Amino acid sequence: MLVAQLAYLQIVYGGKFEAEVDRTDKTVMTGSVPRGMIYDSKGRLLVGNSTANAITYTKSGSVKSSDIYTIATRLTKFMTVDVDDLTDRDKADYILAAPNKSAQVAKQMPKSYRVDANGDALSANKIYANEVKYVQKQGIHLNDKDLQRASLFKKMSAAYSLSTVFLKDKNLSAREIAQVSEHLTELPGISIGSNWTRDYPQGKSIASIIGGVSTEQQGIPDDEINSMLASGYSRNDRVGTSYLEKNYESILSGTKSQRQVQIGSNNQIKKSTVLYKGQKGGNLNLTIDSKFQKKVQDDLNTQYSAAKAAGITQYSDGAYAVVLNPKTGAVLAMAGIHNDPKTGETSEDALGVINRTFVMGSAVKGATVLGALMDGVITPENNTQADDPIYLPGTPVKKSVYPAGTFGSLDAVRALQFSSNIYMMNLALKEGHAKYVPNESISMDSDIFSTLRGYFNQFGLGVKTGIDISGETTGIEGATTNSEGKLKTGSALDLAYGNYDAYTLIEMAQYISTIANGGYRLKPYIVQSIQKTKDDGTKGALTSVTKPSVLNKVGFTQDDLNVVRKGMYAAVHGSGYWTTATKLADLSPAVAAKTGTAQSFYYDPDNPSSDPPETITTSLVSFGPYEDPNVAMAIVFPNLSSENGSYPNLLAHQIYTDYYKMTGQK
Repeated sequence: MLVAQLAYLQIVYGGKFEAEVDRTDKTVMTGSVPRGMIYDSKGRLLVGNSTANAITYTKSGSVKSSDIYTIATRLTKFMTVDVDDLTDRDKADYILAAPNKSAQVAKQMPKSYRVDANGDALSANKIYANEVKYVQKQGIHLNDKDLQRASLFKKMSAAYSLSTVFLKDKNLSAREIAQVSEHLTELPGISIGSNWTRDYPQGKSIASIIGGVSTEQQGIPDDEINSMLASGYSRNDRVGTSYLEKNYESILSGTKSQRQVQIGSNNQIKKSTVLYKGQKGGNLNLTIDSKFQKKVQDDLNTQYSAAKAAGITQYSDGAYAVVLNPKTGAVLAMAGIHNDPKTGETSEDALGVINRTFVMGSAVKGATVLGALMDGVITPENNTQADDPIYLPGTPVKKSVYPAGTFGSLDAVRALQFSSNIYMMNLALKEGHAKYVPNESISMDSDIFSTLRGYFNQFGLGVKTGIDISGETTGIEGATTNSEGKLKTGSALDLAYGNYDAYTLIEMAQYISTIANGGYRLKPYIVQSIQKTKDDGTKGALTSVTKPSVLNKVGFTQDDLNVVRKGMYAAVHGSGYWTTATKLADLSPAVAAKTGTAQSFYYDPDNPSSDPPETITTSLVSFGPYEDPNVAMAIVFPNLSSENGSYPNLLAHQIYTDYYKMTGQK
């Protein structure tokens, strides 16, 4: 009967069984392609890829742990690897993966490790967990070679089915490549490939803006895993994690290659055919000139070092500067310094331009005056006001920095020239339909804050600018009522001269650009164009070019604008001791500017105080050349212990000097 049955199976089903042995499944595998490059406005490479040879492993479906153990053991004959941080669990998994080792350990374990209290056999998972526990109890002693094998085993085991991982991509010698290549037939799934890392040929002066890329181990960020998997990413893909690298991930990542692989009945890859070689990531061309960017950062470092040497940075948290083209919104340079007040250590922080807020002081007065002109409480022809201090009950006198009585009255131009706080507060009183009587409480329209802020918003103050970098924050608005629900009329006056709400520096740059270009609030941008990459790695055709984007047109007239422009010109070129920005007067072509000083306080999150030290925040906004502006800038030095030094003015002067020299303007 047995002979008859064997004959029956061989004759009738022999062909079927033979076909089953030779059966193959076809599966499409994807592969990564080189990430796109990032260039500056002059075509200089800012971010590229350093390519290195690599030993890779492609995991077959349903591969056994013992097979991976064998491959890892063979590999260490031909190359050495760094030992990753291996846990005791990792080491135990490696030990148990040796052929027949798991069964041996299972026999050696106490009976209680194999059956439950009722004598029933435990599940396979529980038994394996107990095997791990038993091995750890017995003590794990691995030599250096074993640790290398365990490290390889961990990487290979962690790979997803039919995915490729890098086993070694640094310090790989020619001898190691040759030896592994010679023995590939003994190493299923092992290949010689290449890997890349981001490099920065021009330095990292704007590294915080460019952002980062995840490692293979980090893969897709947890908060985006579902959406990215749905878009065709693998869990261990390297992706942009912040700022430009993240914003333009779909462009920089390119299109994955595709290979059709045939998998035999033993779950090993038998054949591989390239279906699509993939498309290299697209390139970003930025609006920033890396040489100008470096000069601005160096100039900022110089002035901040001078402030440190003067001993006024003990509470300072840094300094920032940004330069825009007011005609387009293009960012020409963005620089920042973060200072740790406790240690005095500084670091590059260009990103602080878009994600840090400060009370900027009088630099916002151009928006205050234009708001009042649009509101109709003053006109280009009739805008003179008395310059008398304001006295409110229970509040220190509200005045300008110069002594009371210095000016009997001021028009709008001279108020900007001498930076009169009183003038701006009087505008707020008029816009709020208030009747002021010295030493008596003021009654104002309940919507005074929204009125003032509404005009500020038109210039970009207090609202996001829309810049093409993730992470932009918006300004912080102070409270409009006190604890008793009453309108904070005194704070409304403070708001009018810039000593209440906080703004980001990019908001300040957008505001001054709007004045410089005639009233168009333009969206700032850093990416000028996107470009394909040719097969040889060189630049290909442009796929898109950023065009200026008008967010809104501010509703002032040309006569209104001329008042403020003349006031900012007078702040630089006017005469009189209290003229605020005369350090820029010798620049050619001529520029206009508005300085700012705000009272602030140092807040120590580790040691909050009910009586924090008082500090000074100094700022500046400016545009030039005055007749036809093509550059606008905003600068802030927050939380200094003294306003002496005029650091924003000195920095602005050097930035203009560098810019005019680089662009050939005279």
